[in-house]
Amino acid sequence: MKLQLTRPLAFIDLETTGTNISIDKIVEIAIVKILPDGSKQVKRKLINPEMPIPAESTAVHGIDDAMIKDAPTFKQLANEIKQFIEGCDIGGYNSNRFDMPLLIEEFLRSGLEFSIEGKKFVDAQKVFHQMEQRTLSAAYKFYCNKTLEGAHGAEVDATATWEVLEAQIERYPQLGDTVESIVKFTGEDDIVDFARRFIKVNGVEVFNFGKHKGKLVTKVLKEEPQYYDWMMKGDFARNTKQKLTEILNRTLIK
Repeated sequence: MKLQLTRPLAFIDLETTGTNISIDKIVEIAIVKILPDGSKQVKRKLINPEMPIPAESTAVHGIDDAMIKDAPTFKQLANEIKQFIEGCDIGGYNSNRFDMPLLIEEFLRSGLEFSIEGKKFVDAQKVFHQMEQRTLSAAYKFYCNKTLEGAHGAEVDATATWEVLEAQIERYPQLGDTVESIVKFTGEDDIVDFARRFIKVNGVEVFNFGKHKGKLVTKVLKEEPQYYDWMMKGDFARNTKQKLTEILNRTLIK
């Protein structure tokens, strides 16, 4: 194994009812967990999203309402999934902008918190886009010289992502061969909320959208406290609201 791991790295891929993190749900999850000794553990589950799967989503991943009608809900699986990735760094393909934000939303809907503290998030798509600008199927062909059969099957995609990252490490020495070095290269170290409504500048949270973009979150909350209420009532991701509340509480303590 080319990637040097000090702790497990869990590659996560989701198939979903759609792409709206605030309202869409998971219909399939696959986690390919790579251990430091190179061995692999796989968990794959079909999930009942408790909502109809749109035809356009079924056309992408092939999962329809009949296939998941007897499947467990995410809430029924939440503890099992959380325990499986406990103590792991997280890998994926576009996972930092879609899979992880949606997964965290599902945890929060189920009444569970999933802390990102101390975890590293490795997104093979970001390496690929910085180097080659392609899709997962093209990345698999480009780096592994194989055709991705069964694309948009969660386990197939998660496994392919691991193979792509392994090939990227071999191709680009500047990546290094650790999770830490790859995260440093791709610039994904300081995640505040996965929807990117906040980012860190010089270690401090600032707004990344709207009229307060670039302003310190703590400063806005002190000077315009109604902005907090507006965001909490708005159509923002639960993870974003959770982080905003954490910052507010920290501001009040000061």
